Amino acid sequence: MTRTRTSSTFSPPVMEARRWLEGVAHPADRPLLNVSQAAPVDPPPAAMRNAMADIIRDDAEAHLYGAVLGLPALRAAVADRWSVAYGGQISADQVAITSGCNQAFAAAIAALCTEGDNVIIPVPYYFNHRMWLDMAGVDTVPLQVGPGMIPDADVAAQLITSKTRAIALVSPNNPAGVEYPAETLQAFADLARSRGIRLIVDETYRDFDSRTGAPHPLFADPTWSNTLIHLYSFSKAYRLTGHRVGAIVADMALLAEAEKFLDTVTICPNQLGQRAALWGMVHLSDWLADERLEILDRRAAIADHFPKLAAKGWVLLGCGAYFAYMQHPFDIPSDQLAQRLVTEAGILALPGTMFMPSEDPAGQRQLRIAFANVDRAGIKTLFDRLENLIL
Repeated sequence: MTRTRTSSTFSPPVMEARRWLEGVAHPADRPLLNVSQAAPVDPPPAAMRNAMADIIRDDAEAHLYGAVLGLPALRAAVADRWSVAYGGQISADQVAITSGCNQAFAAAIAALCTEGDNVIIPVPYYFNHRMWLDMAGVDTVPLQVGPGMIPDADVAAQLITSKTRAIALVSPNNPAGVEYPAETLQAFADLARSRGIRLIVDETYRDFDSRTGAPHPLFADPTWSNTLIHLYSFSKAYRLTGHRVGAIVADMALLAEAEKFLDTVTICPNQLGQRAALWGMVHLSDWLADERLEILDRRAAIADHFPKLAAKGWVLLGCGAYFAYMQHPFDIPSDQLAQRLVTEAGILALPGTMFMPSEDPAGQRQLRIAFANVDRAGIKTLFDRLENLIL
């Protein structure tokens, strides 16, 4: 088979993991615990679904092509909300709506890079970011994280070459869950500005950050648009995963380039999803605040139960937002462990090998637990099964 862009990267990890379930029966007294994917499994709240039904019936334009860069009212709402939340000045024409946050990342890379360029990303990385860089012909430069799974701008500085176009960070992080300190993000912004490259900050999980107030001061800089590219997803906040609505906040020149990419891929973002996201921004602030508290409680449950695994040699490397990232104590690679967990513990989780370059041995000792869809009782069950696992 001829080598193509798609053949230059690996198969989708979540789909690969789901194949491990084929032919496996889970008894009634030990149902499968699926902690593999960071996506809500519940539909949007009933009030939003009712509003969406009204839109489908009454809003004729919701069924037509719309603006490539998104619904003007939603772009304006994001600009206003972000300006207040981050203490900065953001205009509607610095916002584009995309078909999910993955597409926001793809559009940013398409606007920034050409074949043979490179982008620096901390490892473990979000695998879809690596996959897109592969398919775009852009080299991934892995940045090893330091204590607490936090990347260091001084270390990143040593990796920048004439081919580097951006550094891409995810905070709260996927897969490690950690929330990058404001000073860390500021240090990376200063580095990117000094070297004439862009800083991409993916804040898909910003609504579930444990901190109050702005998580960083980057938008407070009046010249933020010269360096910062901000990505966001409505999927996690409002359970709109199937409607694919994300956002990119950047300077107008970059969005003009991204528009070319977006026009050839989707023409316009999902019209119903955009209207639902806008409705959610207006009407669901209290509901979203409660959702955040529930996720924070599940994060606390991870910390409460982890000592029983620590006694067995497990190490909690990071925890926050939707994720707990762990180091396992077993003498087998994590991809083999993850497959055995399906049959021997009724757990579907992703191995660290899916978040690391193949040549990095650290991934063989690591495991990601996506706990957003597992309540406190389920988290206890998860830890009981892992505690009693004998290999």
